[in-house]
Amino acid sequence: MKIKKQLKLAANIDGPGWNFVGWQHPDIPADASENIDFYIQQAKLAESAKFDTLFLVDVSHVGPGNIPHYLSMFEGVSVMSALAMHTKNIGLSATVSTSYADPYNVARQILSLDKISKGRASLNAITSNPGGMVNFSRGHLGKADQYPMNKEFMEIVLGLWDTYEDDAFIRDKESGVFLNPRKMHKVNYRGKYFSVEGPLNLSRSVQGRPVLYTAGMSQKFIDHATSYTDGVFTHGNTVEEAAAIASELRRQLVQKGRRPQDFIVAISQNPIVGSTEQEAREKYRELLQLIPYNSLPRPLFFGSADKVADQVQEWYETGAMDMLILRQDHPHGLQDFIELVVPILQQRGVFRTEYESDTLRGNLELPRPAFRKI
Repeated sequence: MKIKKQLKLAANIDGPGWNFVGWQHPDIPADASENIDFYIQQAKLAESAKFDTLFLVDVSHVGPGNIPHYLSMFEGVSVMSALAMHTKNIGLSATVSTSYADPYNVARQILSLDKISKGRASLNAITSNPGGMVNFSRGHLGKADQYPMNKEFMEIVLGLWDTYEDDAFIRDKESGVFLNPRKMHKVNYRGKYFSVEGPLNLSRSVQGRPVLYTAGMSQKFIDHATSYTDGVFTHGNTVEEAAAIASELRRQLVQKGRRPQDFIVAISQNPIVGSTEQEAREKYRELLQLIPYNSLPRPLFFGSADKVADQVQEWYETGAMDMLILRQDHPHGLQDFIELVVPILQQRGVFRTEYESDTLRGNLELPRPAFRKI
């Protein structure tokens, strides 16, 4: 029986890069984070390489000290909806903060994205910083409120995504029966932070429910992730550190009666890769010539295509990650990884050569969840 899933790949669309200097490079549009043509180009590039999903980090509290991408960027659900019309197989993930968003509205937005894309949507439900909470009239709440709010938010969203059973809608024109009302279910949720009656006015997803992620490293994060989500975005400065976090996540999944192979552990890296080690160093030096040059540390995944492929395979095979999320520092970072590293991973049987499914869950090798009443 197959236990370990194939490596999953995601493209984090960071506009000019997750750094202070990339926007100055002549090969990147300076307005990349507000340039829909650039997003479409990157989305199609990732899909051509059979990536599992696109991903977008979001912020709602900025100042002049932020990276350029954060200072002028599209709202996540909007841009992913646009990209749904230019792609066919790749997943579409939006980030929303549970510290200030409304769970009913988010459940509806993400399920709408899922319907528009025919089963390719996912939600990254995270906690926020105090500044973001102030922008949404939640300044009276503090850090201690964030994880309890996160718990309530995810419980409500999951319940709303199961408003309707799979066969609730009859839509029989001859009989005039549109809906079997016995298969519509309210949430009737009353919590400390949110109260939602429901139901949601969208039928159930073709993939059961959109994929749900969260992000973090704390013990409370691990508890919530292993209780509610399909996967996590976590961190590790070394393969050993990342593997230890992944091991603890999988231990708690088993403890809660869940199968670790039905869960995605994702790590974000920003590779700079060349045909040779020297070529990679030259690309890195291109960025160091920009100002401020000291804002760009050398990436962990760095060097020749074979070296970076070895690193990716090591992190995958040691269990440090199920999914690698690519962030782009160099303007050709995603394209270089696709052209140089992906073929090596495919030759080694680590990564797919064709999509296996029409839905995000299918490609992530996650089971379609059964209907659940909250």
